Amino acid sequence: MAARGELETYQAKRRFDETPEPKGRKGAGKTKARRYLIQRHAATRLHYDFRIEIDGVLKSWAVTKAPSRDVSVKRLAVEVEDHPLDYGGFEGTIPAGNYGAGTVQMWDEGTWEPQESDLEEAFRKGQIKMVLHGERLVGKWALIRLRTDRGKPSKRSNWLLIKEKDEFAVAGEGDALMEIDASVTTGRSLAEIAEGRKQWTASKKTGQKAPPKPRASKALASTATKPPAFTPIQLCKVVDHPPSGAGWAHEIKFDGYRMQVAVGGGKAKLYTRSGLDWSKKFPEHAADAAKWPDAVLDGELCALAEDHMPDFSALQAAISDGETGDLIYFAFDLLFEGGEDLRTLPLSHRKARLQAYMDRIPKAARSRIRFVEHFASTGQAVLESACRMDLEGVISKTLSAPYSAGRSTTWVKSKCRGRDEVVIGGWTSEGSRFRSLIVGVQDVDAKAGRGLRHLGRVGTGYSQLLIKGLLPALQAHETEDNPFVGKGAPRKSSAGGLTTHWVRPVLVAEIEHGGYTDSGSLRQAAFKGLREDKPAAEVDAAPQEAAKPAKGGKVAAPPQLKIGLTGKARAVVAGLTISNPDRVLWPAVDGHPAITKLELVSFYEAAAERILPHVADRPVSIIRAPEGIAGEVFFQRHAMPGSNPRLKLIDVKERKPYVGVVDVGGLVAIGQSGGLELHPWGCAPGDPETPDQITFDLDPDEGLDFGDVIAAARAMKVRLEKLGLNPFCKTTGGKGLHVVVPIKADARSRIEWDQCKAFAKAVSEQVRLEAPDRFTTTLAKKARGGKIFLDYLRNGRMATAVAPWSPRARPGAGIAFPLSWGQVKAGLDPKVFTLRTYPALLKKPDPWAEFRAGAVSLKPLLKIVL
Repeated sequence: MAARGELETYQAKRRFDETPEPKGRKGAGKTKARRYLIQRHAATRLHYDFRIEIDGVLKSWAVTKAPSRDVSVKRLAVEVEDHPLDYGGFEGTIPAGNYGAGTVQMWDEGTWEPQESDLEEAFRKGQIKMVLHGERLVGKWALIRLRTDRGKPSKRSNWLLIKEKDEFAVAGEGDALMEIDASVTTGRSLAEIAEGRKQWTASKKTGQKAPPKPRASKALASTATKPPAFTPIQLCKVVDHPPSGAGWAHEIKFDGYRMQVAVGGGKAKLYTRSGLDWSKKFPEHAADAAKWPDAVLDGELCALAEDHMPDFSALQAAISDGETGDLIYFAFDLLFEGGEDLRTLPLSHRKARLQAYMDRIPKAARSRIRFVEHFASTGQAVLESACRMDLEGVISKTLSAPYSAGRSTTWVKSKCRGRDEVVIGGWTSEGSRFRSLIVGVQDVDAKAGRGLRHLGRVGTGYSQLLIKGLLPALQAHETEDNPFVGKGAPRKSSAGGLTTHWVRPVLVAEIEHGGYTDSGSLRQAAFKGLREDKPAAEVDAAPQEAAKPAKGGKVAAPPQLKIGLTGKARAVVAGLTISNPDRVLWPAVDGHPAITKLELVSFYEAAAERILPHVADRPVSIIRAPEGIAGEVFFQRHAMPGSNPRLKLIDVKERKPYVGVVDVGGLVAIGQSGGLELHPWGCAPGDPETPDQITFDLDPDEGLDFGDVIAAARAMKVRLEKLGLNPFCKTTGGKGLHVVVPIKADARSRIEWDQCKAFAKAVSEQVRLEAPDRFTTTLAKKARGGKIFLDYLRNGRMATAVAPWSPRARPGAGIAFPLSWGQVKAGLDPKVFTLRTYPALLKKPDPWAEFRAGAVSLKPLLKIVL
């Protein structure tokens, strides 16, 4: 079949007076970007219609099962007739007796681009390689046509749909995406699309039945004029590892307050996990919810920090100050809608209903609510992504399970880091100054009876704002009785100027910590806030299990805290959890030791003050090597699903934003993801459309001595200084040098990218003409002939150059090191600037400290040079 599209077969198979499908015509609805979509089709058999826009039509394949992001899984894809472009908006039911009778759901949509320029030739060969930009499928995919033993295309035009290896591949995913039953455009399940239609074709023949209508809730129906009463909530069981296999959905565990929102009769109430009415604490959210359709939602109320990460301390502060308007409610379940009790429905149905429900919320009342997406990839992959984002963990839920109050095995929680609730038993003070909390968990001692088992002191994490709310709560429950029991229980003391105060064991604190000692005490515990939503009686399971005596009498540290859920060691750098810190990124070479991921992120943290002035708030392309330079190395420009919230998303007027960093946390997040090189745009911070520097890349031909490159840099310096510019020089971490000129980017001096590139080209040509035997401005290798290539091409929009202090993904672990001109002389050896020598390099003054101060307006020079 050729790539040219036709619709005669499509139209001949359909009776458009009976079917709601569009008749269409070739090219109608054509878009600038090529459309891609998948329609889930419950016909005689459930299948997935894969469609890509080519030559004014949708080329189409019927795929037997949902695509899999596992590169080892191949899906049979039967080529079918071309469809019109406006079929890409069709969702509904095709009446019985018509071709393709059944319900159609928009399962995925987006755009695609070919990996090869000649699509005619790709069809002829039977190999269509694509890059998909969908809601559910992204990255590289391929359609491969099956062939007979004679090497000819098969008569049935059978193909295979295969995921290609890239950063979006999910090993071991298998059939997990089969569980997703929700439209990407309306949020409806197949049953909901078909509901109420006589043409619904799920029958004995297909073995499917439309689900029964849920029974009406008497509690909800009887309170139509007011919000429903509290509904007991479902809770999680804690596990060491997320479940694997199909049938599970994995959600991010948010760090906030569990909150149930009940809406009825134009009013709303917000209940805590134990049923307390906290509507008055969150008046803005209650006012918003009063405008929602009648329902009961389950979710988590969070405060988001400046880096868009949930921040429990900020939540506490907001509640304490009564400034709760910026809190966000993350909704993950829908228990009732109108008069329907949805709790008996499978989770997949409830979430689809929730998404559709949220679409009906008036825009004016929707700014403080977010839908919690779930992932059907392997639980371990989701957990590792959550840990990379420095989140608390993952909640895994059975997609087919109903909602049931209490703890069950259908909802389980896996943690990334040492985060627990503990009971406060006392505090210490020095004079009038608060010093630390004394904490434990509920336990029973054989002699003393029930009390608190001592876990240690929590000595950090106290801002003045937190203490302002904490101290009155402690003083309100102060007592003379020591609540701690058993071996190791603390005693009252005034030694060292510290005074011990006891409190009744009723207050719950959330803490973050680095695990447990062999004796069961907390390591490096930090206070995050009070948990007013949890009773102290519940706080006994996790820490108690963590400190359970092991064989030999020692206390076993919890594996997820000591070695991490992946079985690998973990570390924390700049507040981010680093998975696999011992992974070798640069192998040992020439007697020098290997360099690990922990050493890379430690470098990013240490060198942040030198790196950030050159990369902060600019689009950055990253060279990543998650398994080290000996493994797969790839270039990342765009932000990907699950990008660390420490990274900024920068709009560059493309379909997807670019990655950017603004602080040390962003640099460490890049290192955590295996980002070895930083290549920023040469633009002004916060303004991708305005250049603020010009880079001349001096790239020597094979066989040239580094002394030749040094001479070239000095020649370029002379030329630029004659123009009144202030050039700087850096190594590239390889065999070349960069000469970089800062230019002004204010409103009066601003130039366009085309002007910047043209200026760089003109200067390079001038240097070449002065010594044509030494320099070339031609990119082709064959034109170099023992010359140095003056690369001016790094100065266009979207062009990049390696940043000062950026490591290089090459043997030796070199750094692109900023030089003083006094260093650019005979004997300069770029190999001495590496990740192994950076501590000594950082102790020296920064040669580029005055880089921005040397900026000159380029506008007057454009008329001279161009």
